[in-house]
Amino acid sequence: MADSAPAEQASAAPSRAGRNLPAAIGVGLGLGAIIVASLFAYRPSFAFVVGIAVVYGCWELSRALSGRGRVSLAPVVVGGVVMLVAAWLRGPNGLVVAMLLSVAGVAIWRLGDGAEHYGRDLAASGFVLLYLPLLAGFAVLLVHPSDGAARILAFIATVVCSDTGGYATGVLFGRHPLAPIVSKAKTWEGFAGSVLFCGTAGVLFLTLVFHRLWWQGLLFGLAICVTATIGDLGESLVKRDLGVKDMGTVLPGHGGLMDRLDSLLPCAAVAYLLLSAFAPV
Repeated sequence: MADSAPAEQASAAPSRAGRNLPAAIGVGLGLGAIIVASLFAYRPSFAFVVGIAVVYGCWELSRALSGRGRVSLAPVVVGGVVMLVAAWLRGPNGLVVAMLLSVAGVAIWRLGDGAEHYGRDLAASGFVLLYLPLLAGFAVLLVHPSDGAARILAFIATVVCSDTGGYATGVLFGRHPLAPIVSKAKTWEGFAGSVLFCGTAGVLFLTLVFHRLWWQGLLFGLAICVTATIGDLGESLVKRDLGVKDMGTVLPGHGGLMDRLDSLLPCAAVAYLLLSAFAPV
C-alpha cells in the first residue's frame, strides 16, 4: 500500500509538455465527436455549436481581461450572436457590417457608466469582438456552402495536425526554443513536425476531397501551420501579460475554451480565404 500512492500520483502527473495527456485526449475526442455529429446530422447545427462557443468564450475572455478593462458583456454577446447570424444569412459583407454595428452598440452602451476608463473599457470590448465572434464568423462562412462539412473538416483536421505534429515532435526531439520569451514549450523541432503534418494533410484534402492541385494543398497546409502557431503564441503572450496560466478550467487537459480556440480562430479566416480561392463554390 505504501507504494501505491506515488504510483497513482505519477499516473496523474502531467506529461513532459505540461499536459494531463489522457484528459486532453479524451476532451479532444469528445469535442471532435460533437463537431462531426453536427456536420453530418444537420449541417446548419454546426453554426449553433459555434454560437455556443462564442457566448461562453466571450464570458471566459471578459473574465480574464477584467484586470485590464471591463468588457461590456451583454452587448458583446448579443453583437457576437448577431455577427454569426449575419454571416450565415448575408455572407462576409453581413459579417463585417454586423461587426461595425456591434462596436457602435458597445460604444453607446458604455456611455452609461461615465467617462472614467471609457477608452480602456471600449478597447477591451472591441478586442473580444474582433478576437472571438469575428474570427468565428469565418467558420460559419466555411460551413454554409453545400460542401461545407468537407471544408470544416479540412480546416479543423489540418489545425489538429499542426497541434499533434508539433506536440509529438516537440516532446520527442525538441531542443531549441522557438520563442522562449513567449512560450518555453514550443521548439523549432516541434514547428518542423507541424509543417510536415500540416503540409501532408493539406495536400491530401485538396487533392482527394476538392480535386485541386497538390501545390495548392501544400500552400493551404503551410498557411494553416504558420497561422496556428502564431495564434497559439499570440494567446500565450496575452496570458503572460494577464498573469494567468490558462483562460479557464472548463476543459480538463486543455484549460479554458479559449485555450482550445487559440489556433482555430485565426485559422478559420485563413482557411476561408484560401478555400474560396482554390475551391470556389
